[in-house]
Amino acid sequence: MAFIQFTGVSVAFGDRDVLKNVSLRLKSGDKAALCGVNGAGKSTLLKIIAGIIEPDSGERALEKGSRLAYLPQELGIGLGSAENRIAAGKPLTLYEELDSVFEEWRALERRLDAVRDELAVSTGAGAKPESLLAEHDALFEQLESSGYLRREKEIYFVAKGLGFTAEDMGKHINEFSGGWQMRIALSKTLLMAPDILVLDEPTNYLDIEARLWLLAYLKAFTGALLIVSHDRYFLDSLVNAVYELFSGSLKRYTGNYTAYEKTRAVELAGLIERRRAQEAEIERLTKLAARFRYKASKASFAQEQLKKIDRMEKIELPPQLQKIHVTFPPLPHCGHLAFTLKDIAKSYGASRIIEKFDLMLDAGERLVCVGPNGAGKSTLLRIIAGVDRDFSGKVRYGTDVNAGYFSQDASERLCGSISILDYLKQRLPQTAPRDSAIRNMLGSFLFCGDDVYKPLDVLSGGEKTRLALLELLLQSYNLLILDEPTNHLDMYSKDVLLEALIKWKGSCVFVSHDRSFMEALSTKTLELRRGAAPRLFLGNYRYYIEKTEWEVSRDAEQKAESMRHETEDKTGREQPASFSREQKKQLQAEDRRRRREEDALLAAIETLETEKTALEDELARPEIYTNGEKSRLAQRKLESLNQELAEKEAAWEKLSRENVIA
Repeated sequence: MAFIQFTGVSVAFGDRDVLKNVSLRLKSGDKAALCGVNGAGKSTLLKIIAGIIEPDSGERALEKGSRLAYLPQELGIGLGSAENRIAAGKPLTLYEELDSVFEEWRALERRLDAVRDELAVSTGAGAKPESLLAEHDALFEQLESSGYLRREKEIYFVAKGLGFTAEDMGKHINEFSGGWQMRIALSKTLLMAPDILVLDEPTNYLDIEARLWLLAYLKAFTGALLIVSHDRYFLDSLVNAVYELFSGSLKRYTGNYTAYEKTRAVELAGLIERRRAQEAEIERLTKLAARFRYKASKASFAQEQLKKIDRMEKIELPPQLQKIHVTFPPLPHCGHLAFTLKDIAKSYGASRIIEKFDLMLDAGERLVCVGPNGAGKSTLLRIIAGVDRDFSGKVRYGTDVNAGYFSQDASERLCGSISILDYLKQRLPQTAPRDSAIRNMLGSFLFCGDDVYKPLDVLSGGEKTRLALLELLLQSYNLLILDEPTNHLDMYSKDVLLEALIKWKGSCVFVSHDRSFMEALSTKTLELRRGAAPRLFLGNYRYYIEKTEWEVSRDAEQKAESMRHETEDKTGREQPASFSREQKKQLQAEDRRRRREEDALLAAIETLETEKTALEDELARPEIYTNGEKSRLAQRKLESLNQELAEKEAAWEKLSRENVIA
């Protein structure tokens, strides 16, 4: 069983203790989330686990032979040998980049070929190739168990799951954008087939389809997993433990993320009470010291009270408990319609992105746009916002509707030495609240205390996103158009934004890949798909999922029913309007028979594969491959086995399709 553990780990940056005497153990089967506010030290902790940085103190132990793969939060184009090939002027295709993961196994394959060559010439009189035979067997076992021989199928499986097309495999990797570069890096990490997987925000650049595929992949992963993600639904569906990093300490909670939140809420209630008691005690001691400070006979007593305060270990509250609930200025009045779209269509050259359609959104509605990557979601938002004018059709805002637009790169314009507070004061309209009210609103978006004086240049991506969204909410807009506002936000920041948008009474059109956020905010759902007319669902994202799942189930039933009709028409029998009880029993018996046949075929395939492996091992023995007659006999047996195996696999695939249809 693979495992990694470290004990007593501490790291300090200057006078700040990022990690204080932290311990952690992960073993095969563990699927744990690492959570904490931005800046808590999560990425530092992951880098220590991955062996990239050394702690100031503590011990790290990785089980011998265990393979660990680590995906950082950000990285550039090309890694390792791929980077060298780019520098040498040989740009890699996507397939070549993903295939480079198997370089280690290619070296083993070359060594295996060399060992076979040595065995072929070392079988003369007196030769003792026992060590070569042992090495041959070990190398062959490593290659067989690594999946190296099946790598092409695995490469296409992972790439397709993360959103790449067959055409993408031939593109050079420097043709892909930054978000797709992260998908390439994630693909490579998964293809390493590690025993221990460490992922730092892998869902940041994934659309909902790729997230669902990754979720299924990680659920099936049998090794140890530690993941940082700000997608509550993703974590709830995946993890069985949560590690919280707070004030340099690490604590483990059993269960998924929601279970952690419930347990933590009880703990935080107690923490708040202890904080109140401590503050009351500090106030009492301070008053006592002040009362006797100027009396000579009591001066030492007063000084002792102040020392008691200094010696106290101050109780800190997490940032999510420190925020102030914001009250927004009243929205400008508008009519009962937010906007109408008429005959909207969009093409890039000969490629039609959005099919012609109409849409009307009432004031106060929150519309979420969903669909696979490249379906035109961001394009539609730019059209509604008036940023993209190269389309056919008409966009009309309702009476007195004033729209604000947040794009995926909106935070990039926030730069310079100006402070957060001064920036907001400059950007807000004269009618907006000023000074202390702005400070309160910044506090509600987790800019507390002296944080408001931070220059824009030093802000993280999440902080810039929060500031850009707060700026939008404080403007006199009554329609917000938001393109992936939750990107780069941690869980607490998302909760702050969600609470703000729910309290805000205007209209909203948005794109997000965070399922919990989409379900909580949306009131209607617009589905976009390439080559199909957009569809409007009169319910939130949860309703949309339930409706589309029902449609898939209905269509499958109708297809199966249609195929039964076709079969019976060909045999000249009529299809009854409904199945009798006896007919249902016969159908169930037939289904059980097919399932038994499928199980029997799978067992036969497994037996044949075992025989094939044994025969391949036999062919690798010098007494066989150096003997012409024995070698030919073994080769004929192997060919016969391969043919039988192909027939069984074809039969199993045919039966599997029949079982799905039935």
